Amino acid sequence: MRSLLKLIAALALVVSWLTPLAVSALDTSAGVGLQDRALFQDRVDYTLTNQSDADFHDQQLTNTSFAGAVGRGADFSGANLHGAIFTQGAFAEADFHGADLSDSLMDRADFTRTDLRDALLIGVIAAGSSFAGADVEGADFSDALLDRDDQRRLCQVAEGVNPSTGVSTRDSLNC
Repeated sequence: MRSLLKLIAALALVVSWLTPLAVSALDTSAGVGLQDRALFQDRVDYTLTNQSDADFHDQQLTNTSFAGAVGRGADFSGANLHGAIFTQGAFAEADFHGADLSDSLMDRADFTRTDLRDALLIGVIAAGSSFAGADVEGADFSDALLDRDDQRRLCQVAEGVNPSTGVSTRDSLNC
């Protein structure tokens, strides 16, 4: 019986130590609780949203998700989209002129007639995507994973040198 009482006392002591920590983690009155951290992240998630004709030019959008989003005619010119996710998105006629799309996941996405002039697409994964009619003058596709057919089509129109990296578009596509 005595050892049972000691165990209960020890448990009560542990609970008394942990309770303030749990309560403070959930406390949103000071603006630092878990709910606030979840609601007010530095990064916005545009997954499965309609961003057609939206203006994102020159914005810091690193690691942002646009998975399954529609961004027809959206302006991403000059934006930092390093590590962004565009999987299964539709970005036909969007403007990515001078944008940094390095290390982005762009698989199975529609980039038909997009402006990719002077864009950085270093290390992107774009398998199953369409770049039909895209303007890629000065784009850098170094280490990009593209479908062989897309790579061949892009080589037919590739020209220019990327102003940031000094790499020719044709060389970056291994034309």
